Amino acid sequence: MAKVVLAMSGGVDSSVAAHLLLEAGHDVVGVFMRHGEASAKACKVEAATPGLMLPVVTAGDSGGRADHKQGCCSASDAADARRVAAKMHIPFYSLDLQSDFRRIVDYFVDEYISGRTPNPCVKCNHWIKFGRLFDFAEGVDAEFVATGHYARMISNPFTDEAELHRGLDGKKDQSYALFGIERQRLKRMLLPVGDYDKPTIRRIAGEIGLNVAAKKDSQEICFVTQGHHSDFVRAKRGADAASTAGDFVTVDGSVVGQHKGYEAFTIGQRKGLGIALGEPHFVVSIEPDSRRVVLGSKESLLRRGLVATEINGLTADGLRPGDSFACLVQIRYNSDAEPATVTIESDGRFVVRFDQPQAGVAPGQAAVIYDETRVIGGGWIERSLVDADF
Repeated sequence: MAKVVLAMSGGVDSSVAAHLLLEAGHDVVGVFMRHGEASAKACKVEAATPGLMLPVVTAGDSGGRADHKQGCCSASDAADARRVAAKMHIPFYSLDLQSDFRRIVDYFVDEYISGRTPNPCVKCNHWIKFGRLFDFAEGVDAEFVATGHYARMISNPFTDEAELHRGLDGKKDQSYALFGIERQRLKRMLLPVGDYDKPTIRRIAGEIGLNVAAKKDSQEICFVTQGHHSDFVRAKRGADAASTAGDFVTVDGSVVGQHKGYEAFTIGQRKGLGIALGEPHFVVSIEPDSRRVVLGSKESLLRRGLVATEINGLTADGLRPGDSFACLVQIRYNSDAEPATVTIESDGRFVVRFDQPQAGVAPGQAAVIYDETRVIGGGWIERSLVDADF
């Protein structure tokens, strides 16, 4: 029987993950991760609830009050996680990550102001869920760390290497968001819900009497709990920050309107532009220096490839400079992986050449490399490539 630290968010996936781990004979320790002021308050309420002791473990100095006003875990989430842990008779801790989570918020704001599209969920998985959670696991002598992600850990029968694969439920697969995890930690990861589809997970939750069986999934950026993400970015920057307002221009350079801030937009966006041009227009590029948002047709979005940096390889032989191979590459969380050729450069970057041009290649998003269902690795999109680059 192995000791397993499980991230418990109060949702149905991590709750059923606890059940599946117990069914497999593991010794499970539940951890609720406090990210912000709201979740801190929630945990104080939970700690005062009779019937279950909820220790609060501080991961570094929280620096007093959190910079941000919304946390990603509400009082109801904390209560749900506590009730599930109590029902299953497993220890339950609250891990204070407020200071760590500021790093995610700062990254989020900085990327938008740089004209890029951040992916805070991927960064959170790398830095916090499979970063600080491993630190906690070391402190309690746990062998494994588990979450409720829809992805699978598979042992290679020939090499005994731990491999990260897509979850069986293609509609819920979250392997894209896990590419940044350190390879040496794969052998200590457990992803119990990845072998099931979502309806089955909900059915199991109902059968064992979990109060979260019908709970809705979280869909939004966890720390942007109200309004548009651009409102959050502006609030974090403060009233004295330099203006990001500027012109809408078409791909030929014609000025067609004004916007209130380029941080409100992302490559490929069509809805919510706040401008009518008589026919559909998409955000083709964002120019932070000139504060211009460039609009064009869907065809003008197409790109032959991309350059990515900060390579993270998840295979034993790595992604070595000079390697060039056919594979599948996914460039957004909800997009399909597309056939491509990847070439690893000597400067820590890799070049992707798609078999067919792709729309919506957004700097700041992750480019994740697959061999069928297996995650080989990935990196962060630095820029897109057009015909002239080939």
